[in-house]
Amino acid sequence: MSAPLGCLWVVATPIGHRDDLSARAIETLRAVAVIAAEDTRHSRPLLLHHNIDTPLIALHEHNERDAVEAIVRRMQGGEAVALISDAGTPLISDPGFRLVRAARAAGIRCIPVPGACAAIAALSVAGLPSDRFVFEGFLPPKAAARRSRLQELAGDARTLIFYESSHRVAESLADMRDVFGAGREAVLARELTKLFETVLGEPLGLLAARVTADPDQQRGECVILVAGRGEEADAKLAEGRRVFAILREELPPAKAAKLAAAISGAPRRALYES
Repeated sequence: MSAPLGCLWVVATPIGHRDDLSARAIETLRAVAVIAAEDTRHSRPLLLHHNIDTPLIALHEHNERDAVEAIVRRMQGGEAVALISDAGTPLISDPGFRLVRAARAAGIRCIPVPGACAAIAALSVAGLPSDRFVFEGFLPPKAAARRSRLQELAGDARTLIFYESSHRVAESLADMRDVFGAGREAVLARELTKLFETVLGEPLGLLAARVTADPDQQRGECVILVAGRGEEADAKLAEGRRVFAILREELPPAKAAKLAAAISGAPRRALYES
């Protein structure tokens, strides 16, 4: 193929298995003048595997603001540029937003070459409702901010999708258990398309305990999916509040909330703050 002059190709790359790079993506990456990659050292082995020798330039979160202007000038001069991230679809919790926005503002054509995306791959095998979902990306790393964001999402009826780092996945699952309730359905999709791929689906209480007890489940790339709040959750919360009101007459609020949550399955935090 001959790439159109002065355009930006946004190309999805594999999230693990190298052969998930599409034929169209391979053809595009061979045809452009240059490939803007999140990490050139990471992307080079993938490109070599597919016999792609197109020159690479770096475009990552630390240089994107400064690099965009030069790349746009290259496209305005007639060069076709491809944008890739380390894995999956660019811009999805990855750099590239500023480049795409600047290219469009300059009247440059932006062309998607779709492919792998960890969030969508996980959703496709999770067994949770997929007709309506929300992608939250990475939660805040600090515990207080993370719990605050989860509290804001507790009433959302859509399936929730999160990315999480391996060294925080156990903490995040524990926070989700406390905020959403131990009975809320959840799935941990780990190392998708790779050798140690696992997809674990259990209520949050069991899933959090399992991951905490198994260091192997705290490794690699992680996607967490949580079922949205449904009528059953509303019923549990209503029952939990009823039990909490009774227990609070005899017990301190914190202990009353803990017991009411254990009895009803409602989120302890929601009861304590009600």
